[in-house]
Amino acid sequence: MDLSFYKNKTILITGHTGFKGTWLSRILIDQGAKVIGYALEPEGEASFFALSNNAANMTSIIGDILDLNHLKSVFETYKPDIIFHMAAQALVRLSYVNPVETYNVNVMGTVNIMECLRTCPTVKSFVNVTTDKVYFNQEINYGYKEDDRLDGFDPYSNSKSCSELVTGSYRNAFFKDGDIAISTARSGNVIGGGDFAKDRIIPDCYRSAKEHKPIIVRNPNSTRPYQHVLETLRAYLMIAQRQWEDKTLAGAYNIGPNDQDTLMTGKLVEIFCDAWGEGSSWLVQAESNPVHEARLLQLDHTKITNTLGWEPIWDAKEAVIQSVEWYKAFIDNQDIQELLNKQIRAYFKLC
Repeated sequence: MDLSFYKNKTILITGHTGFKGTWLSRILIDQGAKVIGYALEPEGEASFFALSNNAANMTSIIGDILDLNHLKSVFETYKPDIIFHMAAQALVRLSYVNPVETYNVNVMGTVNIMECLRTCPTVKSFVNVTTDKVYFNQEINYGYKEDDRLDGFDPYSNSKSCSELVTGSYRNAFFKDGDIAISTARSGNVIGGGDFAKDRIIPDCYRSAKEHKPIIVRNPNSTRPYQHVLETLRAYLMIAQRQWEDKTLAGAYNIGPNDQDTLMTGKLVEIFCDAWGEGSSWLVQAESNPVHEARLLQLDHTKITNTLGWEPIWDAKEAVIQSVEWYKAFIDNQDIQELLNKQIRAYFKLC
């Protein structure tokens, strides 16, 4: 992959104020792309987007993915070349609390972006970011492949399965001529600095460790494909570039770690405690009102490796170390922009 490909191209990122969106915006800004962001105001105890200072070097538009007229006006004004669709309600547990909002954002949000895509002649490459949870998970020792059945269990996972189906339907109904290359990217469990979301394992670890409290783990034996956020973003960028150059490469792609980095949650927390130091520890505490969480989930990334040449670079331990470095720098009020640039440079140098 040649990152210079993105220089001077107009890139629209939905969900640019979120965790992944902030990292992706920073990479593209540094490559000289004209970055347009469309998202809600960031929420939480701290705004990673504000810390990044990305807004000073891009066009940041605050808008709702469900506002079709506003979204259309953005397409008409900025005429994007490439789109990364990342706007979503991305939390499993929140989807149990508010399933209607989850389906609205994740399904109708996809419908809206595809409607805009249908009437925008400038777009040549589109990547819809979904999740590893789109598959009908039988919780067996098997890495799911791109042609396996889509049927996520909970409202979040199922809404993302629906997002995949919406993308496929629009592709078949409106884009058969192949003028626009359309792909979906199914990522594993992503970790990295800047994530402050509730009910995600590394942010939960950070919040407990900084207060010198034991980390509470609900399901230490749940096994997930953990990877650093830069691993997935490199894959998204590679997909968008390669399908621009050769539209026959468009399709669905799994983005997951190697088998040894599909870890039990307890093991990941152990790695975190070792990296954090300061006597950090963890304990298991069952919930009084538990929700369904898969015990085992694995991805097979053979397709993207064989087709595009992508393969993981940082293992799970390195992903945790990089995350810990970020959170400790944040606590110490260090220059977050410089840290972002440092970690991005270090990662892509290995590429």
